[in-house]
Amino acid sequence: MKQVTVADDIAVTLRRSARARRLTLRVSRSDGAVVLTMPARMAEAEALQFARSKADWLRKTRATMPGPQTVAHGVWLPVEGRLLRVTPAPVRVVRAEDDTLLVPQSRLAGPVLAAWLKHLALARIIPHADRYAAQLGRPVQAIRLRDTRSRWGSCTHDGRLMFSWRLAMAPPAVLDYVVAHEVAHLAHLDHSPAFWAAVARLMPDYAPHRLWLRQHGNGLQAWKFRNGGDAD
Repeated sequence: MKQVTVADDIAVTLRRSARARRLTLRVSRSDGAVVLTMPARMAEAEALQFARSKADWLRKTRATMPGPQTVAHGVWLPVEGRLLRVTPAPVRVVRAEDDTLLVPQSRLAGPVLAAWLKHLALARIIPHADRYAAQLGRPVQAIRLRDTRSRWGSCTHDGRLMFSWRLAMAPPAVLDYVVAHEVAHLAHLDHSPAFWAAVARLMPDYAPHRLWLRQHGNGLQAWKFRNGGDAD
């Protein structure tokens, strides 16, 4: 990968991909880094011209991104769309009670809560994925969780689904939408009208949940669960 500067003040990392069919410009939700993915045979000059044309959009996008927040005792952490206060307590495992999130007082809150959110995400995702896959008549071969920056989920050609465990922080209906979205890719590995029709069949009211993720997803990505970086 190669890094260049456009508009005198924006560092852009160029990434060639054999799978890319068009230019894709993404801004990292964690640190504002800009990555331009380009088809393998595209001329670099064409990609740079595209990046320069998006300079104003890049500045505005990075300016509106929320700053990083570190998980620690006393902060209000979003869990399934609700803000819960992280509170040390004489407990052995994380437990939500009313508006508090009790964590073992002898352990660092960040890593413990990252692990807990992963378990919560998987417990929510699997039933939805199984139900939607059955409706679609397409099997799910495997489900994996990752802490991704550029996407909330993905689907491979052989039926393997990947999701960001940070979806456990979003409202349940938003997580549900992302699962429906990725399961629909089992039938359509694109974003064609046929794909969106499949999403609508699985979840007819998906539009507001998709919008929520666009408007608030950056806030979920801004949370840091350990000093010096995020949990894997």
